[in-house]
Amino acid sequence: MNIGIDLVLTDEVRESMQIHGERYVKRVYTDAEQADCGDDPRLLASCFAAKEAAMKALGRGDEPLSWRSIGVRRDAGGHLSLELTGEAAALARRRGIDTFHLSTAYHRAAAAAIVLAEGRGAP
Repeated sequence: MNIGIDLVLTDEVRESMQIHGERYVKRVYTDAEQADCGDDPRLLASCFAAKEAAMKALGRGDEPLSWRSIGVRRDAGGHLSLELTGEAAALARRRGIDTFHLSTAYHRAAAAAIVLAEGRGAP
């Protein structure tokens, strides 16, 4: 079992959106995250924190991972989960991680996320 945690300032996401616009959003967030969050910096910061926390829980080290290879999904009941694709999914398989638990919180100024990774070989 491994845990990752992250905190993201909402103003940093807002500033990235203002400076880089659509290019930032398309590079970092999955299509599902974009549809779910719209242009709300608080929600996008929450997704960003979840991505960072997941990378830590994966024990990424120096392995490059695309931001979009880790996605935050919200089901009809509002429950959040992680969806890994591409290189993030491959890293999870190599690490023997098959289950992730995600919790997020946000306020005007910041968003936080914690990820618990479990599996037969989780670091």
